[in-house]
Amino acid sequence: MKIVVLDGYAENPGDISWAPLEVLGAVTVYDRTALTESPLIAERIGDAEIAVTNKTPLTRAVIDACPNLKAIAVLATGYNVVDTTYARKKNIPVMNVPVYGTDNVAQYAIALLLEACSQVGLHDRSVHAGDWTRSIDFCYWQRPLIEVSGKTAGIVGFGRIGQAVARILRAMNVRVLAYSRTERAEGRALADYVPLDTLLREADFIFLHCPLTPETEGIINAANIAKMKDGVILVNNGRGQLIVEADLAAALASAKVAYAALDVVSTEPIKADNPLLHGSSSSRRILRQRSRAARSRMLRSMWCRPSRSRRTTHSSMHRTASLRRISRGQRRRRVSALCRRRRTM
Repeated sequence: MKIVVLDGYAENPGDISWAPLEVLGAVTVYDRTALTESPLIAERIGDAEIAVTNKTPLTRAVIDACPNLKAIAVLATGYNVVDTTYARKKNIPVMNVPVYGTDNVAQYAIALLLEACSQVGLHDRSVHAGDWTRSIDFCYWQRPLIEVSGKTAGIVGFGRIGQAVARILRAMNVRVLAYSRTERAEGRALADYVPLDTLLREADFIFLHCPLTPETEGIINAANIAKMKDGVILVNNGRGQLIVEADLAAALASAKVAYAALDVVSTEPIKADNPLLHGSSSSRRILRQRSRAARSRMLRSMWCRPSRSRRTTHSSMHRTASLRRISRGQRRRRVSALCRRRRTM
């Protein structure tokens, strides 16, 4: 059996083994092929029975040009790079890896939130630039910090990753709202299922963990942003196409959205003219690097069940508290009071 890996470098730059695939047949690995439709894709698949991809698109034209193709494996959780409808017509199973990086992605989503709230990176750069050495006060900060405890998070897409994020948030005393195509008992134990409008209206932090479908593409747009709280924090390490980037850039410029912590964009690598690279939103992008352990799990468990469609259900509406931020003036007054108390001790 012939197996072709079209863009192996994305998941394995050389630090893990392709042995789980090699036991199944003759493996040819290309570091990169194409990020958009190209004749090179079908040329490299050739007469192989199995095509393995991460971001290289397998369209109807590619499938037709590879009559010996028997299966498509996607080295990722999302499988929107494959024309799954046409593959199904051709009786070609499409396999993804839904569980390889659940904890890793959840960890990174929380890290993005904490960076937005605590501004660790900003202060690290500022201190190394000498700003603290020039400060007349021992207490030093560049921006007000946001306390996570007591806030409300809304998670759009409440599958494995969304639920893993919810577990961490609950341990941080954060109330969790969820909007999902399906409601499950294990989900109800972690969050209150609500309609999307309720989530947008009441959440202080919004996480995107839904798959990219025709229904979810552009779900974060000007109309839905207008429903959000002023000063909301948006975290997206799902799919870049979930967001209308020009609308988000405008919301960042107006401060409707306080922070957008993103590690995905609509076109990757990011283009120089992406609106999120310019103006007030230019410092809000952080790149993800999946851990070696997560990528190793992917290769060991890549032969998973074909993707299936699901239906959407909703539950009742709920209410939550508003976002409370500590202003610089308030913090200075508190610090001054603390210093006075210390001097009198």
